[in-house]
Amino acid sequence: MRITDVRIRLVNKEDNKLKAVASVTFDESFVVHDIKVIESAEGALFIAMPSRKTNDGEYKDIAHPIKTETREELKQAILTAYYDELNK
Repeated sequence: MRITDVRIRLVNKEDNKLKAVASVTFDESFVVHDIKVIESAEGALFIAMPSRKTNDGEYKDIAHPIKTETREELKQAILTAYYDELNK
């Protein structure tokens, strides 16, 4: 499965750890919305997959990569698109 499109919506709120929201299309036929770009307390960026809150207050991913390599590829594609959008 290959990533064929990444769209970024920047979040412009001061003091907000959420920096952007991404939509990623795979094989020009399947899209995952609401992947978050978040800044950690140390300043590093990471992605959080779309999730929902359970009855006990936990958040569970709705969709997520199973393989580490796939997650890393997804992260790199999203962060590249994020920096491209910032530089526009």
